[in-house]
Formats: sequence, structure tokens, C-alpha cells
Amino acid sequence: MDTSAEQSLPVSLDQKDYEILKLLQEDAKQTIREIAGKVHLSPTPTHERIKRLEKAGVIKQYAAILDHQKINKGIMVICQISLVQHNRKAAGEFLHAVLQFEEVVECYNISGDFDFMIKIVVESMESYHYFCVNRLGEVPGIAQTKSIFVMASLKQTHRLL
Repeated sequence: MDTSAEQSLPVSLDQKDYEILKLLQEDAKQTIREIAGKVHLSPTPTHERIKRLEKAGVIKQYAAILDHQKINKGIMVICQISLVQHNRKAAGEFLHAVLQFEEVVECYNISGDFDFMIKIVVESMESYHYFCVNRLGEVPGIAQTKSIFVMASLKQTHRLL
């Protein structure tokens, strides 16, 4: 069976699972004991539920959310990209290259006039120019790009619940 299809299937969750997930999204540094108290379970079943959610891939990772401007990454760009050819090989070559770029923080395969949309965070306009010319511009198979500069981030969240 195709494991990628398996991983995309919904997982059976109950109300306690949803409560735990919501709490972890708010603050993943909470202790098991703190979470258990908020969902009215003892620590052991709470811990077992979290481990099950991790193993099932519902919880993909734990991370610190950084303010990009405070770490000297003040330019955010949404770049739409269309490829010359629309086949698995061309898309694979594109993804292999682009997913290696540390400037690219998100990448989506999209519908419409473009094939992919990437979010890029860099220090300056000069850094973005360098990225476009010397990194993205060297990726074979790109037909067209369109850069959209983010002027202000009005809502940015990782929460799904």
C-alpha cells in the first residue's frame, strides 16, 4: 500500500485528543501534568495520547515560532512559479532544488496560472535579488516567476484548531 496515501488519511480522534492538540498548539512547552489537569485526565493517559498522536503523524513536530524581523530577515516574498514542462520529472527536479534553499520557508503545489508558490524570507532587497538571480534563477525548468512582496503580516498562525 502507498504510504504517502496512508499518511494523508484522517486519524480517528476524540474530544480529549482535540483538547490536547489545541493546548499543544497554544504552548507546546506545557508539561504533561499541566495538560492533563486542563483536559481532566491523569498524566499517564495524557502522555499515551500525545505519543499516539505523534506516532500517527497528527503531531508532525514541535517548533519555536520566530519573529523574522527580529532576526534580521525583514523581507518576505511570495513567489509564484510556473514550469516549462508539466510532468513528474520536471516537478521533481524543481522540488529537489527549491526544497534545499534555506530562504524558502514554505512551498506549495498550486492550481491556476502558476504551478508552485514559495514563501521566501531574506535580509534585504539585495539578498532577494541575489537569491532570484543566483539560486532560483539557476533551477532548470522554470518558465516564469512572479514576486509578491509582503508589506505587512496581518495574520500569521500555525493553529488548526
